[in-house]
Amino acid sequence: MAKIAVLIGSPRRNGNTEILANALIDGIDKQENSVEVISVIGKRVNGCTGCDFCYRDGSHNCIQKDDMQDIYERLAGADVIVIATPVYFYGVSSQLKCMIDRLHNPIRNTFRVKKLMLLAVCADEIPAVFDSLITMYHSVLSYFSLENGGVITVPGLSGKGDILGHAALLEARKLGGKI
Repeated sequence: MAKIAVLIGSPRRNGNTEILANALIDGIDKQENSVEVISVIGKRVNGCTGCDFCYRDGSHNCIQKDDMQDIYERLAGADVIVIATPVYFYGVSSQLKCMIDRLHNPIRNTFRVKKLMLLAVCADEIPAVFDSLITMYHSVLSYFSLENGGVITVPGLSGKGDILGHAALLEARKLGGKI
């Protein structure tokens, strides 16, 4: 049984990113796996200050007292992490970037994650918009020796709900079924 954590990086409730993530979740066999959704909506996570307090603290606590402590605990038991994000300026959303940057903390070395997946949407029609995000994703895979669980990118979604009826939703369900 795999524990799957889905990080939804869109601040827009029920937007294209969340719809795509939910399609992947729908494809996951819930009798064989558990799914935990961690959304940036309603979370207060500050950016990393680079103070390295977490490196000096024996328990790797962060000096900042925000919602990230709960997120560390929720990610720690995950076998698979799915990153779902809109692309606003060639990367993950700023809200999700704060969470990712806070994984600078050495507590990440206690996580049991073995596989990473990426779902990304953007308004732009040019697929090259995803290039820097995909490069970052592959760098993380390499650095942490993680298995690539798959990548789905969907350009051309300028309006909320534009992904409805898109072939990427079926692709996401199928990808979820492979976990």
